Amino acid sequence: MTNEQKQYATKTMLGLKLPTDPRWVNIAEKNIEEILIDHAYCEQKAASSCISLIIQFPEKEKLREVLMPVVSEEWAHFRMVIKELDKRGLALGNPRKDLYVHQLYEGMKRGGSREEQLGERLFMNALIEARSCERFRLLSLEISDESLREFYHELMISEAGHYVNFIDLAKEYLPETYVKQRWNEWLEMEANIMKNLEMRGDRVH
Repeated sequence: MTNEQKQYATKTMLGLKLPTDPRWVNIAEKNIEEILIDHAYCEQKAASSCISLIIQFPEKEKLREVLMPVVSEEWAHFRMVIKELDKRGLALGNPRKDLYVHQLYEGMKRGGSREEQLGERLFMNALIEARSCERFRLLSLEISDESLREFYHELMISEAGHYVNFIDLAKEYLPETYVKQRWNEWLEMEANIMKNLEMRGDRVH
């Protein structure tokens, strides 16, 4: 697949405005231990984030209905990554600061209605899932380890579903026109973050 085809797939499948630099995969493959460790913590944080949303917005029954299965899936993914580490005789290691997520958090709008506050959390989670899905897709296509290619292909499919869940939930609680406009603003912001973020082979994002 050419770089142009990869960029087209990224835009049509996930809506991301800036594809990952193709060089990232080569760098990541040389640091697969670090990628797996960071990935494990990403799955743990994803499960924790969904639990946090359920607890902070207990009156939103649809939110709870949609996100409880996601919590289970993210925790299952955490266990899957731990299994991959164990197979390679690798330790989990310590969590790392995720500068990508930190910058997304800084871009959240403060204030507004309770629903708008919820929307900001949903948009941020949707973007993290979309970018993770895009990077898992690159790993599933490009790395030489066949077992890991299959592993990341499976995760790519699941992460794409999670991304849709968050956007659909935003539409559940906010006008669709607002969701469309604000989601596009988030996509523009994320592209700018990616453009200026140091490319590292020891991080998923």
